[in-house]
Amino acid sequence: MKAQLFDVVHTTTYEYASTVSVAHNLIRLAPRKLSRQHRLGHIIEIDPAPSVTSVHTDYFGNEVLFATIAESHKELRVTSRSTVAVGPALIPDFTETPAWETVGVLCRHDRSQKALEAAEFTFASPLVPTEAAFADYAEESFAQHRPILECIMDLTSRIHRDFKFDPRATTVATPLEQVFKERRGVCQDFAHLQIACLRSLGLPARYVSGYLETVPPPGQPKLAGADASHAWISVFCPGIGWIDFDPTNDMIPSMRHITVAWGRDYADVSPVRGVVSGGDQHTLTVAVDVVAQGTFETSALSESEG
Repeated sequence: MKAQLFDVVHTTTYEYASTVSVAHNLIRLAPRKLSRQHRLGHIIEIDPAPSVTSVHTDYFGNEVLFATIAESHKELRVTSRSTVAVGPALIPDFTETPAWETVGVLCRHDRSQKALEAAEFTFASPLVPTEAAFADYAEESFAQHRPILECIMDLTSRIHRDFKFDPRATTVATPLEQVFKERRGVCQDFAHLQIACLRSLGLPARYVSGYLETVPPPGQPKLAGADASHAWISVFCPGIGWIDFDPTNDMIPSMRHITVAWGRDYADVSPVRGVVSGGDQHTLTVAVDVVAQGTFETSALSESEG
């Protein structure tokens, strides 16, 4: 299988107003190993150097690095460097997918492993409530007996059309109800919104974090550090599996999307999260570079996940 090869550098810098004596961090920056995504290399550099590190897999299968920095510091820098080959997504014929109502029934009554795992993503989560207002918004896309992926693609397009991308409108703490009311936000908000709409209809949807290769305007160079983390959603379709949708860009993610982690919402997949002793106020700076390096033949590589 031909795949697109990427080098990704993600640097997170915390600058503290006063000295931090100790910090404990959970870091989710390792791209997932998937049937169409191969992680060819990955390292994380931490400055100051941690005194203790360990790696584990969380409940959702994401790779997590735990790091303790016991050295006093006023700046913490975490740099992730990855090389990833991404193949094309499976995009089924939407008209051949089951009616959306049957998927909700399946998640309520089917006791197979895949259906049970999907059913976990039908409930509200810390950052994604289920409410009648979200179901009402989604309803226009979900005509009776309409194939589920047709419905979701239509909802994806409507969110892209109805909501304005505005990085100044929200923060990670902005409630979803405010995003819905003001009709503006960023990729995290739009992913949460679409998940809320689907779960409010009883459908399984999960939050996906990663990267999207960006292309500068014609005639302009690509600026170093100008890329960013990205977020989209994945929906369970019986007989096919999980299918990704990107409401920010009105598309189905494929060879330009790099998957890092998934969970119920952003709280499950935040790239760097921890606790510190000291520090007072801090400023956070994030710089991301996603650079395409040509194509890659993945047939000789093993497949670790479905």
